[in-house]
Amino acid sequence: MEHLYYLVSQLPAFTVSGDSTSKLPITTDYFKDLCCRFMTPKAAELARNLSLEPPRQGYKTGSAFLDEWYAKERNLRFALAQVRALKMKKEAKDIPITSDGEVIQAARTATGMDSPLSAEQYLNDYRMTVLEKIAPLDSFSVDAVYNYGLRLMLAERMKKFNRDLGLASYHKIYDEILGEKK
Repeated sequence: MEHLYYLVSQLPAFTVSGDSTSKLPITTDYFKDLCCRFMTPKAAELARNLSLEPPRQGYKTGSAFLDEWYAKERNLRFALAQVRALKMKKEAKDIPITSDGEVIQAARTATGMDSPLSAEQYLNDYRMTVLEKIAPLDSFSVDAVYNYGLRLMLAERMKKFNRDLGLASYHKIYDEILGEKK
């Protein structure tokens, strides 16, 4: 039997900010452990397999919320690939065409930014907005738990970004490409 009230009451609130030094109150591993204790085996398995990277080919997960999230994220990734290919004047024949105007606009905005970090922060904010839009109304539903898990994973991902380390890595790769190893 599911004990979602107990599970949801143990999930601390958190906000996603650009501050990479602030600590999240819970980890994804701990979240998934809680899900295994309080959800049905099938629902816990879906929680354990939550991912920010959707499968390339869509399939039914058993959760309308997850199906919608994965479809929107898949469309965003395809739109990003299409826009990047166009900017590089490459043919994008193997990439499925995305017709969602909002997604295409988000991809265009992100690829038009000067800084990769700014683009990632923009895309993270866009993804959080998508999760807010498709969030279930019932805070104690299985889908609300999945929503929390995805938001947590996005927050953890953004905490890993560091401007100085990214810039150093960029220069290292750039120098290696040019054959100017230091």
